[in-house]
Amino acid sequence: MNEISVGQQSYLDSRKRHKRIVRVSRIAILLSFLFLWEFTANVGIIDSFIFSSPSKIALCFWGMVLDKTIFLHIWTTLYETIVSFLLVTLISVMLAVALWCSKKLSEILDPYLVVLNSLPKSALAPLLIVWLGATKTTIIVAGMSVAIFGSILNLYTSFTMVDEEKIKLIYTLRGNKWHALTKVVLPSSIPAIISNMKVNIGLCLVGVIIGEFLAARNGLGYLIIYSSQVFKMDWLLMSIVLLCIMAMGLYALINLLEKVYQKRI
Repeated sequence: MNEISVGQQSYLDSRKRHKRIVRVSRIAILLSFLFLWEFTANVGIIDSFIFSSPSKIALCFWGMVLDKTIFLHIWTTLYETIVSFLLVTLISVMLAVALWCSKKLSEILDPYLVVLNSLPKSALAPLLIVWLGATKTTIIVAGMSVAIFGSILNLYTSFTMVDEEKIKLIYTLRGNKWHALTKVVLPSSIPAIISNMKVNIGLCLVGVIIGEFLAARNGLGYLIIYSSQVFKMDWLLMSIVLLCIMAMGLYALINLLEKVYQKRI
């Protein structure tokens, strides 16, 4: 049985202590912020009508839980985000593979992908409404448009940076491009794909919210734009808090997927 040396134990203890300090510090910063926000709103340092307060937001959320309206808004945004994210992941991998398989195609499409990736996606939302109407499809496409072009470029770059010696070995053993793709390129690029997914899940959520601002009757984006129009700041800030929690949850799921993959290799 291997025994841990004094130095190793000291290092492990220091790492645990570091993680504990980081965790406690994060919680302390959050609680301090909430306390200062609540205190300044209650004593009148800030206008509670404009800035609301944590207690008002909590009461607003509880009221919408009781009448069950908040669940429709959360589910709508979550559904549209997940669908757009899955489509972005699938389409970007397929197109990146196509670009890797055909150097001529990659040279033709590269400038178009760069331009489309640089285009402000909020400018596309009104056009999408004209083309597709004010439907869930429009919102899902808006969510996809924010992430897909950058995702294709990043994945294609990852594919081209795979070790050339491994690909040459496949060809030396009389393999073809399909073998090189499935045995070397894709397996080597899984970390890059997962890393891309971490970025895309947040971008898809941003795109969905942009779409809901303009073409929705449900969803947290709709709730934000509606509450700002009727000056219900409690609703607006509650929606923003829920979006933060949703983004953290979705990111945590991708992070969990990455940890599962790392344990298997």
